[in-house]
Amino acid sequence: MRVLIAPDKFKGTLTALEAAAAMAEGVLRIYPEAEVIQLPMADGGEGTVAAAVAVGFEERLNAVVGPILKPTGAAWAIRGEAGKPTIAVIETAQASGFLLAESTPENALRAHSYGCGQLIAAALDAGATEIVLGLGGSAMTDGGTGALRALGLKLFDAQGGLLPLGGGQLAEAVALDVSGLDPRLAQTRIRLAVDVDNPLYGPVGAAHVFAAQKGADPEGVELLDAGLRNLASLLREVSDRDPNVPGAGAAGGFPASFLALTEATVESGVELVAELTGLIEKLAASDLVVTGEGSVDAQSLAGKTPIGVARAAQALGVPVVLVAGQLSVGFEELAAFGVVAAASAAEAARSPEEAMAHPARYLRQATENALNGS
Repeated sequence: MRVLIAPDKFKGTLTALEAAAAMAEGVLRIYPEAEVIQLPMADGGEGTVAAAVAVGFEERLNAVVGPILKPTGAAWAIRGEAGKPTIAVIETAQASGFLLAESTPENALRAHSYGCGQLIAAALDAGATEIVLGLGGSAMTDGGTGALRALGLKLFDAQGGLLPLGGGQLAEAVALDVSGLDPRLAQTRIRLAVDVDNPLYGPVGAAHVFAAQKGADPEGVELLDAGLRNLASLLREVSDRDPNVPGAGAAGGFPASFLALTEATVESGVELVAELTGLIEKLAASDLVVTGEGSVDAQSLAGKTPIGVARAAQALGVPVVLVAGQLSVGFEELAAFGVVAAASAAEAARSPEEAMAHPARYLRQATENALNGS
């Protein structure tokens, strides 16, 4: 019996790699003769670099400018194979993540994606011909301008001066200069991995939906939204493209500038990571797949990692066992995606607090419980 273990991270407790190890222990307690393959997954956000490294990408570390101008170390990954594109994997969370900036109203306006642009430059210097950008866990709402400014873009205010970094300044921009953009961007396939379909601006755009989580107060949210609207107008002028499309609101509107000024495409994060990790091939060779993440709820059904894995397995006729930290959807809803059994660490521990205190132990137990009930 071959069992594929393919979870996302259990946010705040276990990385996807750690979760996979705990699940594998649970599987082997029920099926001691099983061949178990561990495949950490992600939905395109945090954990995407780790998922790539787990399947053979080379991890690299660069010093970059963090989201509020403090230096930080940021990991990324690269893989080059004969006859294939050299692929780099970068996360906005690594260089421009919200954990790198205190969530205050001031920082919500100042935060920028410049460091992510520095990682893109490093990938280009390393010979990357394809760049996967995992968008999520970001501190900024700057429409991706910070990243492209690290690659040669200039923004000017009404006095002709260079605009300071940060989304809070975008409403004052009057002109963009794209003449200095790194020419290598035009020859590079840029794939933006997203797990949301929010547009750039408006009531369900980047600022109104996500900026408060990054510390923005109501006035800041309105200022950031106005800045993104202004940016969209300037981008339309120089590119004749509309950046206010579904998915452009991910990571503080990060896709917007790239969609307008490069040949970047927005793609499903789960599907992109599945491609990077060879998920489909591994599923096809498996008899059972075990997947999960920290919290599986109604939002998860829209396409978070466990559901993405389950859909792929269902298409191949491979049964799915789902194990979560907390599970708040009914089994009937999960069964529609090919799930044959499900359990949660919170139930195994009899309380969410106990499960959080000893996550690996209760994830292992929850895996055993799910397999016993399948």
